[in-house]
Amino acid sequence: MKIAFYGSSLVSSYWNGAATYYRGIIRQLHKLGHQVTFYEPNVYDRQKHRDICPPEWCRSVVYDGTTEALKEHARKAAKADVVVKTSGVGFEDEALFDEVFAAAHPQSLKIFWDVDAPATLSEMRSHSTHPLHRQIPEVDLVLTYGGGKPVIDGYHAMGARECIPIYNALDPDTHHPVRAENRFTADLSFLGNRLPDREARVEQFFFDAAEQASSQRFILGGSGWGDKAMPSNIRYIGHVPTKDHNAFNVTPKAVLNISRESMAQNGYSPATRVFEAAGAGACLITDSWEGLDMFLKEGEEVLAARDGQEVAEILQSLTDKEAKRIGENGRRRILREHTYAHRAAELDRILKNHLHNNHIEAAE
Repeated sequence: MKIAFYGSSLVSSYWNGAATYYRGIIRQLHKLGHQVTFYEPNVYDRQKHRDICPPEWCRSVVYDGTTEALKEHARKAAKADVVVKTSGVGFEDEALFDEVFAAAHPQSLKIFWDVDAPATLSEMRSHSTHPLHRQIPEVDLVLTYGGGKPVIDGYHAMGARECIPIYNALDPDTHHPVRAENRFTADLSFLGNRLPDREARVEQFFFDAAEQASSQRFILGGSGWGDKAMPSNIRYIGHVPTKDHNAFNVTPKAVLNISRESMAQNGYSPATRVFEAAGAGACLITDSWEGLDMFLKEGEEVLAARDGQEVAEILQSLTDKEAKRIGENGRRRILREHTYAHRAAELDRILKNHLHNNHIEAAE
């Protein structure tokens, strides 16, 4: 089937944490025979920081960040069997939603795909005039990349006909073990952009851990931290392009995952980094959240901490042998149950079922 996908960016991960997620799922959809066109606006200098070329497994269309260009490319949704508008496109999201689904064929499957559902629902609850209050009931299906029952129930309360999580996963072709690189040598690394609902937790789990484990070496990657005061044993390296993620993950003794505040509160929201790190065979330490064992078993396939002190304690007692064991166990689990091939197969069934139902309703 033909899928029109309107999102933030496929070709750039710059200020775009969903890039790996989009690439993994769309690549596998292509293998299942679907034809996907990804439409993205030229905003936030993402095109200046491309980290992949337009791929053979998806048609990539970049349009100017203008209202006229938005409307022009939104009209192309009319040719698709499935039309997807994601959250956080970053340019005129409300207008894009309206234009895309107004242009879609009456029998097409209309999907809003939320890649930050806990935050979106929080905004909707806080603002009675939020545009999604009127828009969500208009689509056939809401997909999210995490959230579990709290998010599903939240979207149903907002008028969604159906809400299904399609969790983050691993693409073993892009994220896998490689040789260590000296530039990423450390005892603990963390990769994440500086965001309002992440910063306090980074201070708690990463900066506090660095202060308490002063003899350990820490590396911080991600955009926006340049003017942030931090302990002297943290080395800040800025934006880390996707091509360097494997080396970034395999070189340190351990890799830290820190959930954003809204995702930690809801649980069942593993970040892309969880699967990237585990897929590379890294020893992963994560902040503790409900639903973790659905993806990795604590103490065997992942290590969990409740605060920075526990991170420091884990790091100081962690041997190289134990770190390797945890990393290998985690990688096996992810490959067995949580690849994008698994997610795409699930999504394929969902799309076909909903399109079938749409056609039956149209015939009646």
